[in-house]
Amino acid sequence: MHNSFHLLPYLKSLTFAHPWVLLLLLLVPLLVALYIWKNKKSHATLTVSSDEPFLNSGKSLRTRWNSTPFVLRMLTLLFLIIALARPQSSMSHRNKDVEGIDIAIALDVSGSMMAMDFRPNRLEACKNVIKEFIDNRPNDRIGLVVYSAEAYTRCPLTTDHQTLQEALATTKFGIIDDGTAIGDGLGTAINRLKESKAKSKVIILLSDGVNNAGYMNPLSAAEIAHNRNIRVYTIGCGSMGEAPINIPGYGVANTKVEIDEALLRSIANETGGQYFRAQNKTKLKEVYQEIDRMEKTRIHETVFTNRSEEFFPFLLIALIFLTIEIILRNTLFHTLP
Repeated sequence: MHNSFHLLPYLKSLTFAHPWVLLLLLLVPLLVALYIWKNKKSHATLTVSSDEPFLNSGKSLRTRWNSTPFVLRMLTLLFLIIALARPQSSMSHRNKDVEGIDIAIALDVSGSMMAMDFRPNRLEACKNVIKEFIDNRPNDRIGLVVYSAEAYTRCPLTTDHQTLQEALATTKFGIIDDGTAIGDGLGTAINRLKESKAKSKVIILLSDGVNNAGYMNPLSAAEIAHNRNIRVYTIGCGSMGEAPINIPGYGVANTKVEIDEALLRSIANETGGQYFRAQNKTKLKEVYQEIDRMEKTRIHETVFTNRSEEFFPFLLIALIFLTIEIILRNTLFHTLP
């Protein structure tokens, strides 16, 4: 059992330089069938009045093993054909060079993100989609910035995606004063990337409102991102017209959907990114999938293969079977002329 465990991978690794030679293996079952047919035809018949004299006569060893030389010859032919097909084993190893992307996610957590045009609300829908986006990029460093009236880093750039996912899961309303400081959110995300040595640096900024707070002008922040070779993908999150919102202490009311699409588009254009509008959760998911496709981590893989000839063991086995057959035919199975 232990040996077969090692033999199986060896056999699986074999390839043949002349695989067409293996077609000759079809000769083996044909010769076996011909041998059986000839043996049946050559059996002589004898008519006797009683079989009593033969009841106690057993078969001799030679009679019992009469087919042994033929079996050995077929095994010789089998292994000889395999050897002629030139079996080769190949050993290969791979060098994988991963060129990751540094990504800062800037997420709006203002009060309007409580709107229920996305189920259960915009913020929770965004968190679910971002979680999946992170799961799909195991080789990248990703950080999380949240902003409302001001901005702060929820999780710095990291490959520890479990910690990042925990920071995302515990992100909620009310952790910052209400407002929409798009410039501060973008500026904080740029700060997360300024020390990055990655060849590709990306910010994904999501907003559902109009810039009305903060200290940094969004277009000035976009210019800084451009100068630092950081691409910014912007997402306008929210349906058209009005959306229901659950205001604590007041109940559900309608709020006007106001997204500064012109600003978000300008930020994206300035940095070589792209602007997307997501009017529902399905569209939001498609947006993140599109960004995922555009910003693919580059994996360079080099495969080294070394082939070696493996015909000798099969040829040796064939010679052993042939030698045994010759010895048996000239000793135990020797027939007089």
